[in-house]
Amino acid sequence: MSATLPPIRHGGNLLAAVRRYGRPTDAWLDLSTGINPEGYPVAALPAHVWQRLPQDDDGLAELAARTCGAPQALPVAGSQAAIRTLPALLRPGRVGVAALGYSEYAPAFAEAGHTVVPLDEADFARTDLADELDHLVVVNPNNPTGRLLPPAALLRWHAVLAARSGTLVVDEAFIDCMPEHSLAARSGDDGLVVLRSIGKFYGLAGIRCGFVLAQPALLAALRERLGYWTVSGPAREVARQALADHAWQATTRTRLAASGTQLATLLDRHGLAPVMHQLFCWAPHADAARLHEALAQHGIWTRLFDAAGGCPPSLRLGLPPDQPEAWQRLDAALAAVAA
Repeated sequence: MSATLPPIRHGGNLLAAVRRYGRPTDAWLDLSTGINPEGYPVAALPAHVWQRLPQDDDGLAELAARTCGAPQALPVAGSQAAIRTLPALLRPGRVGVAALGYSEYAPAFAEAGHTVVPLDEADFARTDLADELDHLVVVNPNNPTGRLLPPAALLRWHAVLAARSGTLVVDEAFIDCMPEHSLAARSGDDGLVVLRSIGKFYGLAGIRCGFVLAQPALLAALRERLGYWTVSGPAREVARQALADHAWQATTRTRLAASGTQLATLLDRHGLAPVMHQLFCWAPHADAARLHEALAQHGIWTRLFDAAGGCPPSLRLGLPPDQPEAWQRLDAALAAVAA
């Protein structure tokens, strides 16, 4: 197990690249996030969603629960709202968090009085992992490593934790590409919290909307902490449109699977040996910092990760837009960098 907490860092920081390299925003190919570049086509919104206060009883919670296959759901202003609030609702204890993963969890739990235990990637292969912990956070699939754990493994850890009033938190921000791996159906069980995002698969990160799936008592406590109107009226309307469009969802899963494979094939051809997720590829590489810098010089913005969690430095590349010239530009930049 690792000994230090990872710093808070996020992709999508294109303005930092603009300032650093002096290249205007529209001259970049931004691959620094795992957000679907061909997001949900939002229809024009009715005027009343801008004029009225958000209506918490508008059916969004029920629609989200049905779409996720969960007993109940609580809409929140992105998973971030839950990540920052949830730790204070759990009994203080030892909480396991991946050292190489979404960097918001460790400081949120530490601030709430928990002892954070950073986990190496190898720790997630241990069947006895939960024996040493009071709570466990698993991003499934993990960002950036793409590690995908089967539901059976997660449920074994959950049983161990729940038996002593602990909690398994499963962040499923990227699970919509493979919903058969979701634990949403079990989210009514004591000691299990599932977080879902509408930002990644649906390409709607800007509306800041997500869902907490958990037992009613915990959702009620979380709702009380967050207060009224945590999700704006326009965001709720957009989320309802996207969640109700099952045809778009099915088509998008097929398209993203093909695009993810295309990206992995491209990176492999240039010697990067990627791990593929449908929305991004993770490429461990000893010289990742140089590659990141060299690609930036070609106007390709990627996400650089330092060595952590028993893994070497690495790059994460999101999908290019579904345009031939974008893929050709990435191919040419990779060829130049490799040369």
